[in-house]
Amino acid sequence: MHQNLSSSCPCGQRHAVGQKDCRPASGVKLAAAKKTCCGANSCTSPSETQPHSGDYSWQISGMDCPGCARKIENAVGQLAGVTQARVLFATEKLVVNADRDVRQQVENAVARAGFTLRSAAQPAREKEGFWQENGMLMALAGLMVASWLLQLFNPQAGKIAFILTTLAGCWPVARTALRLTRSGTPFAIETLMTVAAVGALFIGATAEAAMVLLLFMLGERLEAFAAGRARRGVTALMALKPEQALRIRGDIGETVAVDALRPGDIIEVAAGGRLPADASLVTPFASFDESALTGESMPVERQAGESIAAGSLSVDRLVRLKVVSKPGESAIDRILHLIEEADAHRAPVERFLDRFSRVYTPLVMAVALLTALVPPLLFAADWQSWIYKGLTLLLIGCPCALVISTPAAITSGLAAAARHGVLIKGGAALEILNGVRTLAFDKTGTLTEGKPQIVMILAFDNEDETVLLAKAAAVERGSSHPLAKAVVQLAEQRRLIIPQATAQRALAGSGIEAVVGDHKLLICAPGQRMLIAERQAQVAKLESAGNTVVIVVQNEQPIGLIALRDTLRPDAAAALAELRALNIEAVMLTGDNPRAAAAIASELAIDYQAGLLPEDKVAAIHELNQQSAVAMVGDGINDAPAMKAATLGIAMGGGSDVALESADAALTHNRLAGLATMIRLARATHANIRQNITLALGLKSLFLVTTLLGITGLWLAVLADSGATALVTANALRLLSKR
Repeated sequence: MHQNLSSSCPCGQRHAVGQKDCRPASGVKLAAAKKTCCGANSCTSPSETQPHSGDYSWQISGMDCPGCARKIENAVGQLAGVTQARVLFATEKLVVNADRDVRQQVENAVARAGFTLRSAAQPAREKEGFWQENGMLMALAGLMVASWLLQLFNPQAGKIAFILTTLAGCWPVARTALRLTRSGTPFAIETLMTVAAVGALFIGATAEAAMVLLLFMLGERLEAFAAGRARRGVTALMALKPEQALRIRGDIGETVAVDALRPGDIIEVAAGGRLPADASLVTPFASFDESALTGESMPVERQAGESIAAGSLSVDRLVRLKVVSKPGESAIDRILHLIEEADAHRAPVERFLDRFSRVYTPLVMAVALLTALVPPLLFAADWQSWIYKGLTLLLIGCPCALVISTPAAITSGLAAAARHGVLIKGGAALEILNGVRTLAFDKTGTLTEGKPQIVMILAFDNEDETVLLAKAAAVERGSSHPLAKAVVQLAEQRRLIIPQATAQRALAGSGIEAVVGDHKLLICAPGQRMLIAERQAQVAKLESAGNTVVIVVQNEQPIGLIALRDTLRPDAAAALAELRALNIEAVMLTGDNPRAAAAIASELAIDYQAGLLPEDKVAAIHELNQQSAVAMVGDGINDAPAMKAATLGIAMGGGSDVALESADAALTHNRLAGLATMIRLARATHANIRQNITLALGLKSLFLVTTLLGITGLWLAVLADSGATALVTANALRLLSKR
């Protein structure tokens, strides 16, 4: 589902737009495009090989708030052949899963609901100006003022002016209500407003009918403003990556689309330009502003060979770099992909309120109808006053503020987290994070830098140290484990001739073996039975100093040992201190030996469990989960099972793809300080949701009582709803500025 989302070609494949026979399709076919779309020399539209089934993706124009997303989902979800429709509000994307080609039906349904779709290849619609966005609101306000002034001089003419003003304001609202009713959302806020405004005209409350519509439009603009603020961070992130790049071939430079870049391509970026892809520096050294992705305000000096993320800014010179990321897989693309995943995982309370509103709105309409009819029919009460009260109840019962209370807070919370280098995959994860009381940490690559250095090589008997290192490097070559990389790196630095190894086999959680020459070699943790007492004492001494020790075994006889040491992350101690201040317990779960683990744990003053295999970590997580909600923080493939077993999985941004996929949240800046930020934001968002729900229900309850007592009327009812929506939105936006 996630391939080809940033394709340069409307067909869904990554080649130049306009390639021979390439025919744009309005919806990008994602699932099986390679099999049906592009050949070696030509490209055809997916529509030519109908019928299709799978996932389709569009960009949406015209959404103002999360409520719009729900309307689109309702409109598309009821189409024949559609199995699922999801609107990713943050990135303005519609993803549809269907068992047939439904692109045309989807586009028609969305158009009927009042929105427009475009393919990823089509340019975005230019942002509307102030008068285009607010023209109707300003015109209605002008008509209101004119009607009020006319009424001062001629009440009858003023009444007619208010009727015309109401009809002018009601027309676009009623048209939207009709479209939404046809597309499967009959009880939208637009329907309630239309009924209330027309009802008010019939009972002669002309000024209040016009005021209802004016306040409603004002509330809609406030919602749109809030949604734009919350989405601004994502928009800024998408704008970081340039659309074109200067690729160097030989001595010739050519300007190409970013999606045409491939790993290994050499590119040039001018001073003040942004990197179009993740790349390693070819120029001897240069400074880069990485603040957009890391939050670091000071430029960072990079040396040749170091990797720099897409979106970083070359500060002071023209630089050459070698592309290392595939199209659609740069640091920015990965973050956007995770944001889309986050948008799809809604919080339980949000899902409850969404379901509640579907029952609540028709129920309110029924109560309002009974309020208008029962007293006059059964008790001979005044028809006009009770119809008026019924219409007022209709507006008070509008669920807008209640429904938006949770998504507004969650969207703001997720956006604020992303700005601080913390990516939380959706409202569900954010809600769970609020209840986490224990954090379990992997050691290597999480609490430590994950770049161990060899501090000692000790050859036994007549073995030569250089030969020992070469043999160890032969066994470890090709392994992704940090310890293995350290061994191979040192052998290469010393320019040793590394022999060829065969029959390499990783032993889960214990070591690696291979055949080198005529010998069977094993590199593993030191076992007590393998070493004599003198060697055991040497190992114990090295491990007590915080080193990780492995032994090299040749033909079942130890021939030497290698001691490696990893350094703590600079922010590890401060991050754990922050977590303790938030009453979060911390425990380290590591496969390293107990003595080395104890040395690291003592520096950080945390509990630990050592010598754990991946399945042991899962068991430890299950045990901790019995006491309280646990989040597992890791970076490696072997951490993925424990992260899945935990209440919540948190991945380091520089970790493996498997860990990132398994996680519910990620530290995109790769800094542990983000954990405390994550916890604070989760707690603040939870508190914000409670405040919003209390505010929405409190105002409705207050005006319900005052309406039945005859104290408040129609315009105050709308003011209560629009006001509550505005207050809820403003309260949620406070999260964006939270530090």
